[in-house]
Amino acid sequence: MRPYLIVIFILIALGESIAQRVAVVMSGGAAKGLAHIGMLKALEENEIPVDFVAGTSMGGIVAGCYAAGMSPSQIEEIMLGEDLSRWVSGQLENGYNYFYNKDDVRPSFVRLNLLLDSTFNLNLNTSIANDIALNFAIAEKMAQPSAIANGNFDSLFVPLRVMASEIFTQREVILKKGSLGDALRATQTVPFFYTPIRIDGQYLFDGGVYNNFPVDVAESEFHPDVIIGCNVASKIYEEYPSGEDDKLISRSLLYLLMDKSNPARVPATGIYVQPNLKGISGLDFNKVRAIIDSGYAETMRRIPEIKSKIAARRTCDEVANLRNIFNNRTVPLVVDSVHIKEHNDHQRSYINRLFKNGKRPLNFSDVKTGYYRLVSEDFFKNLYPSFTFNNNTQHFNFTLNKRPQNNFQVDFGGVIATRNVSNIYLGLNYYYFNRLLTHFSANFYTGGFYQSAQAKARLDFPGRYRFFLEPEATFNNWNYLEGNDIIVKRSNSTFVKRIDRRAGMSLGMPMGRQFRLSLEGAYISNYDQYINTDVLTSSDTLDELTLTGGRYGIALSTNTLNRKQYASTGKAYHFGIDWFDLREVLKPGTTSTLSASTTSRRQWIRGTIMMEQYFRAGRYSSGYFIQGTLSNQPLFTNYGGTIINAPGFYPMQDSRTLILQNFRSFNFVGGGWRNVFTLRSKLDLRLEGYLFKPLESIVSGPNQVPELNEQIKQIYFAGTLGLVMHSTIGPISLSVNYYDDKKTQLGVLLHIGFLLFNRPSLE
Repeated sequence: MRPYLIVIFILIALGESIAQRVAVVMSGGAAKGLAHIGMLKALEENEIPVDFVAGTSMGGIVAGCYAAGMSPSQIEEIMLGEDLSRWVSGQLENGYNYFYNKDDVRPSFVRLNLLLDSTFNLNLNTSIANDIALNFAIAEKMAQPSAIANGNFDSLFVPLRVMASEIFTQREVILKKGSLGDALRATQTVPFFYTPIRIDGQYLFDGGVYNNFPVDVAESEFHPDVIIGCNVASKIYEEYPSGEDDKLISRSLLYLLMDKSNPARVPATGIYVQPNLKGISGLDFNKVRAIIDSGYAETMRRIPEIKSKIAARRTCDEVANLRNIFNNRTVPLVVDSVHIKEHNDHQRSYINRLFKNGKRPLNFSDVKTGYYRLVSEDFFKNLYPSFTFNNNTQHFNFTLNKRPQNNFQVDFGGVIATRNVSNIYLGLNYYYFNRLLTHFSANFYTGGFYQSAQAKARLDFPGRYRFFLEPEATFNNWNYLEGNDIIVKRSNSTFVKRIDRRAGMSLGMPMGRQFRLSLEGAYISNYDQYINTDVLTSSDTLDELTLTGGRYGIALSTNTLNRKQYASTGKAYHFGIDWFDLREVLKPGTTSTLSASTTSRRQWIRGTIMMEQYFRAGRYSSGYFIQGTLSNQPLFTNYGGTIINAPGFYPMQDSRTLILQNFRSFNFVGGGWRNVFTLRSKLDLRLEGYLFKPLESIVSGPNQVPELNEQIKQIYFAGTLGLVMHSTIGPISLSVNYYDDKKTQLGVLLHIGFLLFNRPSLE
């Protein structure tokens, strides 16, 4: 053969090797899929070209981010930040957790989301995860790359294929065009965890249902010369986990979807990478750093094999330059219109007014603000957001797609305790949406210590000056006849039975993102029965005190606490002023020094403040609790009626279940410090201490006549030490509680569930 022909053949062979096209395939595996980030880092550092990417579930998310022009370091930064944990747990972004739509805290721990149609048929929504923040984050981050590619995944920074599943026809779906954000959201829709989204008229679920390791898709779609397949969906257990199966069964669906992928799918010309993730589950989103490092370490170990099969190289500078060229085509995220699908004109008008009161165009901040204003109301949480680019205007459209709506909710809850404060809770919620959003609610408590029924109807008015009207009727029945704790037997008892009723109307409006201003007027009808001695005999009759009249008030409040009870992060403030105009009627019993009934008019004004805030540092959280009251409340006819209707200090979990005479006053300040030590992920040790200073003490004078002692120097102490397990049915708490009160000093309380009650009429 002539020499020049040999040279030509050599050059052709070298050209073919250098022109190798490389596809990277990433499997699903939930949290374990974050190992793909480490793999991409190792490939770029070693100048291995990545020409195509394909992925499923979390592998699809990482592949999509890479195809959208993010570097591995940028993806890693997002996943290591606080954003990921918020998206996964359903928490809203700081500053966007609007308090305006929040209702009073309830002791519910299970909610059934139902659809009640016009024929009174009920359909259950089985999704258990909150995807509000996740949906918007994916839509936001993928909007501009999707616009650059004009909806064609072949025109992204690198061509992309994402896997999804259509469960009705039981087939895999290859997503390669349309909204990039929708594709990434669809590929990680684990059945029963996340509500599915509709793409091209079909509801799609996690691609791992039918193809968790799409090597075949990469081959058929891209025809690459070399495939690097990274699989993280290995078996969690090689043998049946005897002794642990009861704890693990709740994760069985995740294990079923993310079963072991077949390494044989990667052809002999390719490279199979499987990071060492032993002991890590798909739910371990708190181990992001370790997961990413495992992907990096295993890929670095395979680099010699990868380089032997891939001769082509692409320097880091070349990749960065190509990425910059792609990202420089980004257009500002300005929105010309908000599209609301599958709603009538009145409903669209209502929703549009939450987005800058209907004014257009919208910058991104306006869109984000309007979206979170909307979904802070439970009824709208199933609206799915997406951005689409309009080539004519060079701006975006923001679309809200309606998924199966939940207009009827049933809540179950309550508490089981070692004292007589156990109760069962039922809550009912129904929404009607047309010109206005109307929320009808009813809740019921039943137990030996506390029974209650409440009905509300809230009417929301949108617009620049947004407000709501809420008529309400509440009935509370309290029985403070105290029994013994497990350890400490009390020699004295307090007999108080209380019925408080309230019927009124409140008007509320937002004050910024986190505060709500409320105006309230209500008619009050209270009925108290009590004794004036320490011991009740069978022949005694009770004093009967009736209070009827009006209460009018204004309050400013907010609450960003992370839990209904036993919080460890966030804050809650309440500032209120109330005016009371009541008629007191006392019918004395046999333990009273009075013999005839009395009637008096009582008028007073009261200011209250409650502040609670936590500061977290690693596994330790500390916070303060402050409560204060100033008023000119008058003394009632006798000491018993006065003390039980005086404002109280309620710093601890059981404070509202006790009549603590030393912790009640018309004017007082109280506060303390809370220390929360996180022993394990859901187990806290809490140590709390409080001081209570009455500015004037209510004392019993001669013949049970109440008197004010303004010279009091006494400061009272209260404290608690306890363990709290945060479970799916609420807190499980065992605590030792102490109060400077002669009748209730030391107590041991074990309770399962939330110790929460409806607001009394005088508070």
